[in-house]
Amino acid sequence: MTFTTPALPYEANALEPYIDAKTMTVHHDRHHQTYVNNLNNALKDYPEFSEWSLEKLLTKIHELPEALQTPVRNQGGGHANHSLFWELLTPDFDQKIPTDLAQAIDQKWGDFNQFKSEFTQKATGVFGSGWAWLVKNQENELEIMTTANQDSPIMSGKKPLLGLDVWEHAYYLKYQNRRPEYIEAFWHIVNWQKVDECFNH
Repeated sequence: MTFTTPALPYEANALEPYIDAKTMTVHHDRHHQTYVNNLNNALKDYPEFSEWSLEKLLTKIHELPEALQTPVRNQGGGHANHSLFWELLTPDFDQKIPTDLAQAIDQKWGDFNQFKSEFTQKATGVFGSGWAWLVKNQENELEIMTTANQDSPIMSGKKPLLGLDVWEHAYYLKYQNRRPEYIEAFWHIVNWQKVDECFNH
């Protein structure tokens, strides 16, 4: 199959003032598109894997030929992470968290503020480029984790529910080196309906 970049589910300026239109355009149209192009190019030489879904490629990455593992990790991971990321953001600012998800977060962390604090701390602490995630692990429990570069939680058997891109290209045009400000802005634009959908499926 040939992978394609999904369209943004809102206009590029829809998340302002939290994320500016130029950042969204460059991030989506250039960075994400490049991951897709590079993944498709890498798979051209391996027709036996060309029908695999993105999730299957990432889940079974260690079964792939060694020469294909790095492109799938970097480019396939980048495609998967960003495809979810766009859906996790919404112009419906400051959404209320659905009850069942809120209860699960409270059960794990005590309350939402404790969860937010730990997630923010992990996201701030990613050295270099990477992501912070809320995931459901193999025991069906919630946990916060980080991944380097474009590694996906899917590769370690975990289901991503909420992800925050802390690569500089995600925020540098507006926030420069002020990653904590970008992270604080992120909480206003989380699509909790989508997080809840991932949590329940």
